[in-house]
Amino acid sequence: MRTWQVQDVMTTTVASVREDTAYREVVDLLADRRVTAAPVVDGARRVLGVVSEADLMYKVELQGQPSERRILLDRRRREARAKARATSAVDLMTAPAVTISPDATLVEAARVMDARGVKRLPVVDDLGRLIGIVTRGDLLKVHLRPDAGIRRDVVEEVLWHCLGIPDGVVDVTVHRGVVTLTGMVERRSTVQLAVRLTRQVSGVVEVVDALGYAVDDAPLAALRFGGGTPAGVA
Repeated sequence: MRTWQVQDVMTTTVASVREDTAYREVVDLLADRRVTAAPVVDGARRVLGVVSEADLMYKVELQGQPSERRILLDRRRREARAKARATSAVDLMTAPAVTISPDATLVEAARVMDARGVKRLPVVDDLGRLIGIVTRGDLLKVHLRPDAGIRRDVVEEVLWHCLGIPDGVVDVTVHRGVVTLTGMVERRSTVQLAVRLTRQVSGVVEVVDALGYAVDDAPLAALRFGGGTPAGVA
């Protein structure tokens, strides 16, 4: 079962700058391309950092203010002062850049963004060269998938290829990304697998479990997967 990856939603025409790009050129680029940040790359397109509107704003915020004694400044304030005086991308950028590979899943990308507190990730190849960029908005594209495509993946990939359940045994309906599974299968463990795997299909918002089963094999399934010894079994 294929899960959507970063390469499925990323932007490949990336607005980037070189280390020696001047402050005003960076501002012009972001305005012209209507983006809020740009990766900084070297001559081989390797990503060195990212320069964002937040980095550029220090010059607006602090320019012209009297100097403060460095010993009294915390690290964040010292960095802000340095960026306020910077004139080129290499001194403006936040480095090292938080990057991701094109074959990472959207779930992995979302977790990296959350953990590192960033809104975008440059996408790099095995050599660290820039090949795209993915934003929070790009990750949400998975939930623009048509319901018909989601249903096809559930029926063909989850029920048939993974669980061996032929079409017609389980009724699958999808409305705005919410999948409802209805029908009767042989084992309770099959129901649990069907629900869990369906949740992993790209674009699924939620799964409504309306499945029934003939045999409750949950205790045996727990034993097979290391869940302990069921009651009444020596």
